[in-house]
Amino acid sequence: MADTDYYATLGVTQDASADEIKKAYRKRALQFHPDRNPGDAEAERNFKLAAEAYEVLSDDEKRRIYDTYGAEGLRGATGGGGGAGFRGFEDIFNAFGDIFGDDLGSMFGFQQGGARRRRGASLRCRIEIDLADVAKGVEKSISVWRHETCEVCTGSGAAKGSRPKTCGTCGGVGQVQTTQGFFSVRTACPYCSGRGSVIDNPCTECQGQGRAKRKRTLKIKVPPGVDSGTQIRVSGEGESGPEGGSPGDLYCEIHVKPHAYFQRRDDDLLVDIPISFSQAALGAQIEVPTIDKPVDLEIPRGSDSGEILRIRGEGLPNLRSGRPGDLHVRLNIEVPRKLSAEQEELLRRFAETENINVRPKKRGLFDKFKEWLD
Repeated sequence: MADTDYYATLGVTQDASADEIKKAYRKRALQFHPDRNPGDAEAERNFKLAAEAYEVLSDDEKRRIYDTYGAEGLRGATGGGGGAGFRGFEDIFNAFGDIFGDDLGSMFGFQQGGARRRRGASLRCRIEIDLADVAKGVEKSISVWRHETCEVCTGSGAAKGSRPKTCGTCGGVGQVQTTQGFFSVRTACPYCSGRGSVIDNPCTECQGQGRAKRKRTLKIKVPPGVDSGTQIRVSGEGESGPEGGSPGDLYCEIHVKPHAYFQRRDDDLLVDIPISFSQAALGAQIEVPTIDKPVDLEIPRGSDSGEILRIRGEGLPNLRSGRPGDLHVRLNIEVPRKLSAEQEELLRRFAETENINVRPKKRGLFDKFKEWLD
């Protein structure tokens, strides 16, 4: 690497400013980071080479020597190789924490020192709503128990006035490397459990965990058009991550309670409406309920029982488009169980006009007695 052109490595000219060099290095580091290129030896080599170039060109004195004498001058000035001699990308992370802390640290989940930050667990809840809530949307209050960053130690796990110390076993990396023959295996540090730090004086509020369990009341906005099984994701309302990791999410599963009268079919609604024989035969205008208000419906003459009439736009809104479905009205012709004498007489006359047989008229006790006397 000593004979490499460091300016060409970063893709900058020899008169590039410090900011241009730093920006170019960030770009190369993100491009060739081993987490983005697992198992790619060439990418890891380019990553280390870019770090070596930045280590030289970001230092005014080393850059002056390099510009004047080249890599040979750096050997003499530093008493060793011209580059930084990084053993792995963890060493590079430690050397340039100001850069990795902003870019690669957030992208690949590193803490300062190299230990990974774990994201908090996601939580789940169930929200019950009425069918009327589906039409317009609703805001529901729910209570959840979750682990939150301790307010006393602000997530460090250390008692007030103290700080966690860098783990002496792993050097703050959170991992240890074991070599067996040709194989090298990285495992979580057994002393700090992969955190990269140890706590000598733990916080009494959270017992050194950095998190404490709290009950929170949250307001969840349920949009119009949801159905049972719909999941609403509330970003960042899950549990806080350990050691300052980002919080998880909250997933709310919606359950729509059955309605006493309306049946749902996607965005459409179905309702059964009773009508009389005369309304079905002669036609009528009746008032039928919708999910929020009554509307008028024209029943055509000669309607049959079970016939379905449609009222456009009186269903439920579509979850994505917001366009409302339709209301389907199923007619049920009700036959009266008891008739007055006048009603029965009229129906018998009507049956005669149809030339159909009907059951004979029932004779009362007086009629039977009169017939016996005769």
